[in-house]
Amino acid sequence: QVQLVESGGGLVQSGGSLRLSCSTSGSSGSIYVMAWYRQAPGKQREMVATITSGGTTKYADSVEGRFTISRDNPNNTVYLQMNTLKPEDTAVYYCYADIKRFGRRRDYWGQGTQVTVSS
Repeated sequence: QVQLVESGGGLVQSGGSLRLSCSTSGSSGSIYVMAWYRQAPGKQREMVATITSGGTTKYADSVEGRFTISRDNPNNTVYLQMNTLKPEDTAVYYCYADIKRFGRRRDYWGQGTQVTVSS
């Protein structure tokens, strides 16, 4: 059983920083893409940043230049450094991983961590 466990969310003032972490537990198999998504109240879940196993990254336009995604492959952990936070960044942030186990590839999601940015 694979689980993604997020940490690092919280309340921060506009302009502040937070760092999210997501670790995998269980028999992880081969992890391909890892990513962070977010969902604000009343809105659809949206991609924030993705990173391949080789380190190629992609960002949503709204966070480009402010957020940095990174991963620690030996420890199957992904991070999201969030700087210059804005109230519109307020959302539940979800960790995502594309994992192949026992010949089967599927998507895994964390439980989500709340990030609230006050103005």
